[in-house]
Amino acid sequence: MNVLIATGKLAEGTVRKAVGSKAHIMVLDIDIAAFITPRRLIEALKKGSAQKHYDIIFVPGLVSGNFSKAVEELGSKIYLGPKHAYDLGYVLDFVGKIEFSTNIPACELLADVRKKLAMEKVEQLEASCEPLMCIRDVKLGGGSRMKVLAEIVDATGMETTALEKKIMAFTNYGADMIDLGASLNATPDDVERTIRVARKVTTLPISIDTLDPALLRRAIETGVDLVLSLNNSNLNEIGPLAASAEVTVVVIPDSCEELGSLVKNIEKAKELGIRKIIADPVLDPIGHGIAGSIVRYYEFQRYLPEIPVFFGAGNVTELLDVDSHGVNATLCGIAADLGASILFTPEYSNKTQGSIRELKIASQMMILAMERQSSPKDLGIDLIVVKEKRRRTDSDMPLKFTTAKENRMWKIDPAGSVGIGIIPHEERRGEGLIVAKHTTSTIVGTNAKAVFDTLVDLQLVSTLEHAGYLGRELKKAEIALRFNRSYAQDDEF
Repeated sequence: MNVLIATGKLAEGTVRKAVGSKAHIMVLDIDIAAFITPRRLIEALKKGSAQKHYDIIFVPGLVSGNFSKAVEELGSKIYLGPKHAYDLGYVLDFVGKIEFSTNIPACELLADVRKKLAMEKVEQLEASCEPLMCIRDVKLGGGSRMKVLAEIVDATGMETTALEKKIMAFTNYGADMIDLGASLNATPDDVERTIRVARKVTTLPISIDTLDPALLRRAIETGVDLVLSLNNSNLNEIGPLAASAEVTVVVIPDSCEELGSLVKNIEKAKELGIRKIIADPVLDPIGHGIAGSIVRYYEFQRYLPEIPVFFGAGNVTELLDVDSHGVNATLCGIAADLGASILFTPEYSNKTQGSIRELKIASQMMILAMERQSSPKDLGIDLIVVKEKRRRTDSDMPLKFTTAKENRMWKIDPAGSVGIGIIPHEERRGEGLIVAKHTTSTIVGTNAKAVFDTLVDLQLVSTLEHAGYLGRELKKAEIALRFNRSYAQDDEF
């Protein structure tokens, strides 16, 4: 298959380096490749007597023209290549494997294609596995994806509307199960109300998180799916009820460091007739014996591989002042090696917001990596958020330049001022919003460009200085939404 890459003079070096011998290259008599037009492409290809036919022609991903006439005249398929020339080598590997697009840059198309294929594989693996057990329709163990159990801290003390909003937000973030945390002063009636509220807003399995026998009893009587946690302090009282109700239980050791007591409590739970048992060897935080606890998990999984394992990732992330993306991904990889079935996390502190989504994606990465018997990389999905996998081309230092200086003078825009804020994802149960308030209009949107374009269309911006300022602030607001961070106008990001 003959493939041609059309580019401009400035990008020629990058294109040749990226393409190598994978395709032919044509450099048009134009500096910036994104300015290639259908007419220029036709003229360039028709120059000279020896015309070569190409099956596919890639034009830069940032061009905006309609190339349908060029397709008719040249008899070639013309597609958008990637936005950046250094991605051409990667894109060309997919020629003949997928249908490229005339309106979506190849880099974006391939990202979507690879992600779609990855997610389809995850679903296929999940559907074909034989789990160790199920809680409702949620599979645990047996080659299934590790499931995210999201804890709502102090759920029993929350007002009904706030609790409903939190449950729906956690569901939208990707939680597989919802854990309702019981406060220290919770009553059995509080537990019953909380479970009934949860049942109204979600079909996901529901668990209750307490050691108090009275609260556990009411939770089981109300129809909870999973109870956290049973050990020697409450097994005799709650075990028979859990067995008769056929509820799933998480069994913990009497002391965090005692693997023997965990095994003993599991044996006792079985003697009491409990059929669905999940073991929690307890993951200790960094600085409090995390290495020993990982060894404990390893030894337990080798001893009782038929018991699903509970992995408390939140024990580490909540007690570590580090961005949670990488921490959660690493913990998820360790959990996969240890045979864990449940990844437990709250999103209690501001620094761990997003942990549910992060663990969900990481669990998908791990099941794909295990199926491929490879490291969790180049899967089509990832948790690279702030850093980047392929660095864009840096600028060269110019020989002549003007040093930038701030203008300390500020004039109020005659068209008026604009106040900017954001509405976070949780409040919206999905995508967050940027809010721009003018004295005459309030504009809301999901990205900076749409909000700014609307402000301009409504003639609410009349000076270049104000336009530049709004562009900076709106982009900060958009980035804050993307990273689930707070935003304050005129404050440092």
